[in-house]
Amino acid sequence: MHNVVTRRSFAITVLTLSLCRVDAQAGSPSLTLEAIFSPDPEVQVEFGGSPAEGLTWAAAGNRYLQPSDQGEDYQPPLQVDAVTGESHPLFDAAKMVAALSALPDFPEQDAKRLTDGEVQLDPQQKALLIQRANDLFYYSLENSSAKRLTQDPDEEEIACFSPDSRWVAFVRNNELLAVEVDSGREVALTEGAGPELFNGKLDWVYQEEIYGRGDFKGYWWNPDSSLIAYLQLDESPVHRFTLIDHLPIRGETEIVHYPKAGDPNPRVRLGVVSPKGGESVWVDTSKYAAQDHLIVRVDWNRDGGHIVFLVQDREQTWLDINLADPETGSMTTLLHETSPAFVDVDLTGKPYWLADGSFLWMSGRSGYHHLYHFEPSGAIRRQLTSGEWEVRELYGADEADGWIYFAASEHSPIEVHPYRMRMDGSKLERLSSGSGTHRVDFDPTFSHYIDTWSDYDTPPKVHLYRADGRRVRTIDDNPVPILAESDLAAAEFLQVPAPDGFLFEAALIKPPDFDPKKKYPVLQYNYGGPHAQTVRNAWGGSRHMWFRYLAQEGYIVWMCDNRSASGKGIWPTWEAYQRMGHLELEDLESCLSWLKAKPWVDPERIGVYGGSYGGFMAAFALTHSKSFKAGIAFAPVTDWHLYDTIYTERYMRRPQNNPEGYESTSVIKAADRLHGRLLLAHGTMDDNVHLQNTVKLANALQLAGKSFDLMLYPTARHGVRDDAQIYHWYELMTRFLLTNL
Repeated sequence: MHNVVTRRSFAITVLTLSLCRVDAQAGSPSLTLEAIFSPDPEVQVEFGGSPAEGLTWAAAGNRYLQPSDQGEDYQPPLQVDAVTGESHPLFDAAKMVAALSALPDFPEQDAKRLTDGEVQLDPQQKALLIQRANDLFYYSLENSSAKRLTQDPDEEEIACFSPDSRWVAFVRNNELLAVEVDSGREVALTEGAGPELFNGKLDWVYQEEIYGRGDFKGYWWNPDSSLIAYLQLDESPVHRFTLIDHLPIRGETEIVHYPKAGDPNPRVRLGVVSPKGGESVWVDTSKYAAQDHLIVRVDWNRDGGHIVFLVQDREQTWLDINLADPETGSMTTLLHETSPAFVDVDLTGKPYWLADGSFLWMSGRSGYHHLYHFEPSGAIRRQLTSGEWEVRELYGADEADGWIYFAASEHSPIEVHPYRMRMDGSKLERLSSGSGTHRVDFDPTFSHYIDTWSDYDTPPKVHLYRADGRRVRTIDDNPVPILAESDLAAAEFLQVPAPDGFLFEAALIKPPDFDPKKKYPVLQYNYGGPHAQTVRNAWGGSRHMWFRYLAQEGYIVWMCDNRSASGKGIWPTWEAYQRMGHLELEDLESCLSWLKAKPWVDPERIGVYGGSYGGFMAAFALTHSKSFKAGIAFAPVTDWHLYDTIYTERYMRRPQNNPEGYESTSVIKAADRLHGRLLLAHGTMDDNVHLQNTVKLANALQLAGKSFDLMLYPTARHGVRDDAQIYHWYELMTRFLLTNL
């Protein structure tokens, strides 16, 4: 963003592109928009530093791999001794280039210019799978030899080594195939696929809302590499939606299958097949035939004797954990999970299998997600954790030493810390000390873990710990000297009581030169979606640097999580069930009432900003409340009829089962009640929250005679990724706030 707002003149002033400017009064360097967002790498400052990322453990647990800094030519990852830190390249890149270049149709320049995304290491870390020019290649680290595995003009997608590294599975033209590494024999494992029938590949809604946002892999090897379980998705019932790239002279269209709330979902089947070929065995899911069911997780049990798969009804009011016999396809239900509203598989995860056939499972049945130990039959053995806090992630269990390791919010609802406890539920221990948020990765033997820690004021730092929480060494201290040199606004964390006694978690950022005798405008930032916190004691990247910039320019930045987004249990999200927006807004206004009572807040100059669900909340607030003078909504859902089935129906049910809820939560239907100035923005190629949402709201506002501002970002998807567009967006928001607050 080329311009910086000066709060005293209330005008846009073009400044020199520098890392920071000197405040004449304070005499210390302060932030500029250029430093945070400039697309010029010579100008933009990495305020978060460049902490070590992408570290992956070796199977033995005594070493890990660390990506190398990539220059013009590909550099192999470093193999690092975990305890000593001694490192060396995993292999000789020159030998790999020579071996690949010796193959027909693999130019030396292509071999030198490989990217990390094109190179996959096998499970034994003895070979590479290389995806290049729509084909697969294999390189042995042991003998420095290379071979071509496929030769087909069509693309091989989502390729994956088998656990024993003898096979590579992949999808071509929506069919699942495998190639034997030694012989080069390619085997077609499925048939009948087409533009609307996927074997081993996920469709848009399954990858976005169920299996992991961006990962279209829909097949799973068993532990001994003898079988592959896979999903078959039939898109033929799913309505299509057209996206348009307006930049080419004649425009280009992209037609996608996208089920909107209430529409048919893809039909799903679960099959299993040998990599050597043969007929697929189909799992018998006939008990769900009338349920319009979803298969939301697939895995194998510990010995690989059974497929483990989780099934939900389309409104996700219940969840079943099932075992299937891969030889016959017969199935057994181990556990039927229910709730007063919905079961969110993103929060429960999948079962963790122990040596005796029993399993660990995170259930929200108490209103908080906690760990339970179940018998092999599915009967409960014991509840392991309890209390008014949540288990956020199960790392696993060291059965030899008798410990279970997990992440939890027990210490603070706005932080995540690593914990361990005995297999019987005794001796709960927090492994970390102090405050902040931890992201932990245990080695396969549970002897050590890599911990990436940050807090609101400190960019991520990476350390190695023993399993008992004793620090071994610093992997990357990630120093960022400019943070200490700059006069940055600090965040104050606090709790705000609701009228019914619920404590909202909040964060307040005041100007560095805060004067309690003055009155300040306020920007409230929120997301607000179910169980999706905004207030976190963790490094927030460039957006939070922008908040500090706004504070420097004379604004108070306010974040207060409504109860359903608070992360303080799953039960508060049940209270917003079938009426998204209403309870959230009530809570946000309760937070604002507390804030507006402060003498240093100007209650007539309060704005709200959010994107995606937060965009919905900003637009909803400006059409259902008079608390805000201005609002910014990026890529908002403006009517829940327009969003996808799986996310929407989890919280709103189908429109035919909740017509009043859809009617009352529509921003479009309330366009004539717009209060305050609204800035709408959207990416024109958004395949998640379609531009249709903003266009329909714009139309309704025009018909109602309401003025508003609109900005489109050509070719942008769900969020702006282009550096120049990011720069433009934050400059635009800053100017909008300056003008309207």
